[in-house]
Amino acid sequence: MEKDKKWDIRPMFNAYPDSIGGKLAGAAELLGRPEFQDTFGSFYILPSLFHSDLDRGFSVIDYGINEELAAREDLEALKKLGISLKLDFILNHASVQSPQFRDLLENGEESVYKDFFIDWNLFWENHGTMTSEGYIEPDAELIREMFFRKPGLPILMVEFPDGKKVPYWNTFYQKVWEEGGKTRYLGQMDLNEKSDMVWKFYEDTLDRLQSYGAGIVRLDAFAYLSKEVGKRNFLNEPETWEILWKLRRMADERNLQLLPEIHASYEEKKYSMLAEQGYMIYDFFLPGLIIDALENHSGVYLKAWAEEIIERKLRTVNMLGCHDGIPMLDLRGILSEERIQALMDRIVERGGYIKNLHGNKKMYYQVNATYYSALGEDDKKLLLARALQLFMPGRPQVWYLDLFAGKNDHEAVKRAGADGHKEINRTNLNAEQIESALQKDVVKKQLELLQFRSRCDVFASDSEIEISCENEKIFITWKRAGKSVCLKADLRTCDYEITEHDGQS
Repeated sequence: MEKDKKWDIRPMFNAYPDSIGGKLAGAAELLGRPEFQDTFGSFYILPSLFHSDLDRGFSVIDYGINEELAAREDLEALKKLGISLKLDFILNHASVQSPQFRDLLENGEESVYKDFFIDWNLFWENHGTMTSEGYIEPDAELIREMFFRKPGLPILMVEFPDGKKVPYWNTFYQKVWEEGGKTRYLGQMDLNEKSDMVWKFYEDTLDRLQSYGAGIVRLDAFAYLSKEVGKRNFLNEPETWEILWKLRRMADERNLQLLPEIHASYEEKKYSMLAEQGYMIYDFFLPGLIIDALENHSGVYLKAWAEEIIERKLRTVNMLGCHDGIPMLDLRGILSEERIQALMDRIVERGGYIKNLHGNKKMYYQVNATYYSALGEDDKKLLLARALQLFMPGRPQVWYLDLFAGKNDHEAVKRAGADGHKEINRTNLNAEQIESALQKDVVKKQLELLQFRSRCDVFASDSEIEISCENEKIFITWKRAGKSVCLKADLRTCDYEITEHDGQS
């Protein structure tokens, strides 16, 4: 897609397939209700839509529809509502339960999928020392700058049928245990992008996602895919861009837009690299910047970021909350360390949890909380946060719990146990809870804002946007075809006003 080409910026709903009423049919029914007419143009369905076994969808077994949560009829119902889909494609890894990895376990050296995954010893051959455990310890200088997601080398020792143990690359989760005299595995195995079979798999997966009604494909974990001896093996250059370009050609042939997902600090400019390559980018800066603006009664930093988006014509997908936490690492370089820490402290005071990078308490990553609770469960703050999101440049994505003013779910965190912080913002809602929420003013007014955003033709990707600050107030104006619409907001009182001008008066 050409960078300057007009693109769809209508609001996007975001939920798991079982977030509303336990099945995707519940979400389809909700979006078809009169209260939701002209509200959302698309729906980002998280990957538990597919067959998966870990991380609530992000460890994919295969990309078939998970019949326990969804059916083709649900996707057809969304299509009839005029709602396109945003779906995940997890590029870097697949579940150990995937047919490809199961074949490797069953057939070992004879498996046709032997090179579908990355044999650690073959990769590091002549670049390290073989250990007594049967894996190569790479030369220290070659992995000094390598990016690790967990302690130790990223390998899983895979036992072949003949008893031979072979190390395979495993960046993310793994669990190994003995049961019934056999070795059992749970985890996510890295794919070998140098294998033609992997690229055929990618092509087949894009075909399948397109058949489901996808318009946007979110590329999860793409930055880990390229692996080269002596490199950081996270966003390797130029290899990562070459991989994305191959995928982009495939996507263009299928009329799919790619949305690569990556978290990195503002000062690293990873978002800028993606934008310069012509991709849509996630605005992971906005959630924290809006809370900062409301807590400090200042729109200075929000204004500076908005002006960069406008000046550079960045195509952003923004959000308040999401299935993950509220990003904090990303804010480095926009906000001072002291300001970021104050932001985290405030959200934690309100019941949130800090997630640190790789368990390192000196490397904060995100704060897990619902956005409503992060704002002190203040209706006025949530409504102004939504208004600010809808007037920021880009395409707004709306997390279902934000829409229904969901509160921190500490009981879900307790049930999830260790490392279950994200469950604080993933509460499934039943029919009774939905009906109750739809009676709340904070929900009704959010729907009104979203419908205004969807119906007003001034909001378009070719509109002019102006933003200014005056003391504790912020003004955002969209202009198009002689018409304008303006948000005037007081960041201290959280009062706001939206005015329209048609150019005739």
